[in-house]
Amino acid sequence: MQCRVSVEGLRISSSHIYDAVVIGAGHNGLTAAAYLAEAGFSTLVLERREIVGGCCVTEEIAPGCRASTASYIASMLRPEVIRDLELGSFGLRMVPCDPFLQVPFPDGQIIRWWADRNRTAEEIKKYSQRDAKTFLRVDDQLKKLARYLQPFFLESPPLVGAPGIVGLLELLRVGRRFRRVSGEEIGQFVSFLTGSLGEFLDRHYESEQVKTMFLANNVYGKHGGPYQPGTSLGLLFHLLSGGEHELQGFNGHVIGGMGAISNALAGAAKKRGVEIRTSASVGRIDVRNGRAQGVILEGGTEIKAHVVLSNADPKRTFLGLVDSNDLPEEFREKIRGIKMAGPCAKVNIVLGQEPQFRATPPGTPPQQRSLFTLVGSLEFAERCYDIAKFGHIPEELWVDCVVASNVDETLAPRGKHIMTCFVQYVPYRLAEGSWDQNRELLSNRVVKKIAEFAPNVPGAIIATQVITPLDLERKYGLTEGNIFHGDLNLEQLFFMRPVPGWAQYRTPVDGLYLCGAGAHPGGGVTGAPGHNAAKQVLRDYRGRKHKHESKS
Repeated sequence: MQCRVSVEGLRISSSHIYDAVVIGAGHNGLTAAAYLAEAGFSTLVLERREIVGGCCVTEEIAPGCRASTASYIASMLRPEVIRDLELGSFGLRMVPCDPFLQVPFPDGQIIRWWADRNRTAEEIKKYSQRDAKTFLRVDDQLKKLARYLQPFFLESPPLVGAPGIVGLLELLRVGRRFRRVSGEEIGQFVSFLTGSLGEFLDRHYESEQVKTMFLANNVYGKHGGPYQPGTSLGLLFHLLSGGEHELQGFNGHVIGGMGAISNALAGAAKKRGVEIRTSASVGRIDVRNGRAQGVILEGGTEIKAHVVLSNADPKRTFLGLVDSNDLPEEFREKIRGIKMAGPCAKVNIVLGQEPQFRATPPGTPPQQRSLFTLVGSLEFAERCYDIAKFGHIPEELWVDCVVASNVDETLAPRGKHIMTCFVQYVPYRLAEGSWDQNRELLSNRVVKKIAEFAPNVPGAIIATQVITPLDLERKYGLTEGNIFHGDLNLEQLFFMRPVPGWAQYRTPVDGLYLCGAGAHPGGGVTGAPGHNAAKQVLRDYRGRKHKHESKS
């Protein structure tokens, strides 16, 4: 059951001042709160919904049937967060996806990406002997490059342009991460940062099936087709370590659904003294004389705090919760320019029988029948994006299916099955009509796509939940339906996230910090932005304390 926690009492006394108030009980907000409380901060988390978790939730979509309604697979949840907060002791259990990727094709073939890379190479040999050898060589290359990036995930981005000794120390900090990088590897980094996924795959592989396998693990939630510049960066991001055993490229099913991650984080936070209040929507951040003093709820309740951390996205935070008079107009203009317009949707389905994908070999165990990515080719994906970017819903959709009940029997009664479907490349802004008018159209096209590979699905549907890009905004608080709080492209990453000059979780308002996916290192269920923001708050607090003691 989804965790529901609250603080008793109708109004918090103005004489009570928290050390920290966190806006939003998404997984990053809970992570930040737990680390702050661990350091001795009195911390309150405020969540506008009736449950914690943000997009990392498990919700009932039909009587007795639960699904990971938004986020659906755990991949890069930071091992350090799992260990530091002892999430296993609060019920977190992840089962590795193996294979973590399966792509069936209309001709009945299927290609699978196994945890054992040698087994994957054997799979690839069915399509190309040359590509099988290339896969092992490129896998070594990609994993080595990803390891160079790994340390940056749990630390603040470099403070570019800092003057004097601060700037020198920042250069040294970044430089030591790359002291063993060769000139060739620097060139590879530049290529990944600026190049396209499609061009990379065309350059290295000859089999269209193998190229599609790589495509199926990349560009999720991003703007741009696979031939757009910068899309190759996902190859490195997906090889960052995750899970309790720090496995590169880890993907896991969460027992109890993704909400089990948020429940574990809430449990860890509460154990450390964090107060969590649900159904408590923040109306605005109280700023006086350039400093955050706390928050004011929509009902008028004032809550005072020494620091405020916002787990909301940058646009919702700075264009909605902070008065325009309290921010420089230049900063607000940069925030308005963040590319959002989320390109994805979800369709969650309850079935009366398990989907029978025709490409699945006879005798395949249930866990290996749990993941299917339906995307035809690089060209197919590029065409989908081209259609969606002009405001149209593609006739042929890219659908990522997870039959979660094949791994987790707790999600549905015996005889029923849960299948969540992530839909890539749909427009936030429709050229014609509204999303409420086109909800059924989207659902029908998703089911039609699945039926091409699993013909029994249309007749087995018991219930369907459609979550459009507009629903992601209305229900889950994601501005423009963007699951990453801002597109993951080069000009919105690292020291450019959320905007240049403000990438270290601080904001132009003293005492106000960002702790959500709109800050470095970005989206996905990682816990990294929450972890890093809390550490930045603690560094600033210790710095001010040291300065005060020195003056004394």
